Amino acid sequence: MEKLTKEELSIYEWQLDVPGHGKEGQERLKNSTVLVSRCGGLGSVVAYELAAAGVGTLVLAHAGNVKPSDLNRQLLMTHDWLGKPRIESVERRLRELNPNINIIGVPENINEDNVANLVGMADVVVDGAPLFEERFLMNREAVRQGKPLVDCAMYELEAQITTIVPGETACLSCLYPAQPAAWQRRFPVFGAVSGTVACLGAMEAIKLISGFGEALKNRLLTMDLRTMTFNTINIQTRKGCEICQEQQVS
Repeated sequence: MEKLTKEELSIYEWQLDVPGHGKEGQERLKNSTVLVSRCGGLGSVVAYELAAAGVGTLVLAHAGNVKPSDLNRQLLMTHDWLGKPRIESVERRLRELNPNINIIGVPENINEDNVANLVGMADVVVDGAPLFEERFLMNREAVRQGKPLVDCAMYELEAQITTIVPGETACLSCLYPAQPAAWQRRFPVFGAVSGTVACLGAMEAIKLISGFGEALKNRLLTMDLRTMTFNTINIQTRKGCEICQEQQVS
């Protein structure tokens, strides 16, 4: 395991004081790889917080070019990058923040052709994709490869998050056997809502890697920021879930 440098000890000294984390936990972060699916309103904040925390390698998948509407939510995009590839803006901003980490930028969204390879690179996966097709792909592959998956989502002023650990918890398909009929690609949301659940997602990934605290295993945290109401719902594996059954067979 690669050790911390004097510079890194200085950079991360405040979080080194967190009980249960310390120098050993920070070294685990340094030697870890996290895949973030989409670096939009949600994933951009996840990636930023993980880079700031010192995760050694970030694999970031995000397609397309920066649009004006991105600037309201996607905090790694800037006005001077309009019309240019989103992933290049992501890499540029994160390297300005932390030049000591390794960033693998992938100018694609998660799809059938790349999901196995990208998940295979990671120790932990954080899913911030807006489309259920991508979320289901990430879930299926993470379960198949036995990789922890932090699933985050939001709509309007509401958000939810859970942590999936294959073999220990329910998976995304246990919660959603099929895509909700009312779901649509464009939906109302504030960037602050995306950022709120994104910070929680980054913290879940950090805890999983470092080994302290309690992750949201078999628990779904929901929040309504209109009323500042937070609830934790216990969840369980759905009988007949094809994804979980495949994992048990393998």
